[in-house]
Amino acid sequence: MADLKLTDVEKTYGGTVNVLNNINLDIEKGELIVFVGPSGCGKSTLLRMIAGLEKITGGTLEIDGTVVNDVPPAQRGIAMVFQSYALYPHMTVRDNMTFALKLAKKSQSEIDEAVARAARILQLEPYLDRLPKALSGGQRQRVAIGRSIVRDPKVYLFDEPLSNLDAALRVATRIEIAQLKESMPDSTMIYVTHDQVEAMTLATRIVVLANKGIAQVGSPLELYERPENEFVAQFIGSPSMNLLPGEIVETGAQTKVKMKSGSVITSAVPTQDSDMGLQVNVGVRPEDMVETDGDAVFEGKVDFTEALGEVTILYFEAPEGEQAVLAKMPGIHKDLRGKSVKVTAAPEKVQIFSNGQSLYYR
Repeated sequence: MADLKLTDVEKTYGGTVNVLNNINLDIEKGELIVFVGPSGCGKSTLLRMIAGLEKITGGTLEIDGTVVNDVPPAQRGIAMVFQSYALYPHMTVRDNMTFALKLAKKSQSEIDEAVARAARILQLEPYLDRLPKALSGGQRQRVAIGRSIVRDPKVYLFDEPLSNLDAALRVATRIEIAQLKESMPDSTMIYVTHDQVEAMTLATRIVVLANKGIAQVGSPLELYERPENEFVAQFIGSPSMNLLPGEIVETGAQTKVKMKSGSVITSAVPTQDSDMGLQVNVGVRPEDMVETDGDAVFEGKVDFTEALGEVTILYFEAPEGEQAVLAKMPGIHKDLRGKSVKVTAAPEKVQIFSNGQSLYYR
């Protein structure tokens, strides 16, 4: 398997439309890297550039220390699983999986061994003689993955492979991909998705793309617990992080912030003397909100509730010109609708942002 290195990679269309800029990323052998970001951020374009299906406008792409900018896709040692299964409908599962190996003039013994291994890993052994039309959506996607496995590539690329499946199949196939990675610990995989659950559960590291570049790279929990900027704070997590205006009134190992209501809350983010009086945004995830009788991060009237059984999401009336505040509390709290509620959070759950950037990373 392979290491990848992207250095100052750019993509421009027609010489004028720049969609990706200054992409710098090291991917180590055995990682499962997930690209996420809003629609149009360039995540699929970046994947296709790695595959060789899109030309790199600037910068370099290295695979195992060799620059491959001008190397054809078939010679990069890469296998790609697309959003559509792209199976040959007149061929059996076995024939779909062996087609590329036959074109490569592999021996029959090599082909049989590769297919047997992939079928065992993906639990496709009972279906090898079926046509694609006789398979479920999840089974067809497994065949598409199997077609990649038999080639024994250096790098596996997945372009939103679960987006065509229904909710139940997405969950089942996501688990299968996670188990596939465990069974192939040295394989290097890059996975594009718009689904945060897929990113959080599958990734070794997540690459968040925004504004033509990389907003943050880190493990799923790093991005969730310590976002570097407000974009990542609100993009990762559902519902997204609340951002509330305040002013720093005490600095040090812990920071005190005065909220609009007059309450003073504590954050575990350290600050400097020069930060005194700084206008900031306090970030708190809805699931970290708890009711309080004391100083509150936010106090307001509950406009609407969503009782989901294990949790209730409280939607507070949005102050004019500000975003709505949400709290996600365990249990059922329908009785809070229409009432004024004060919520706060533990200091280690309170983030502080200035000019869109987290003060934690200074």
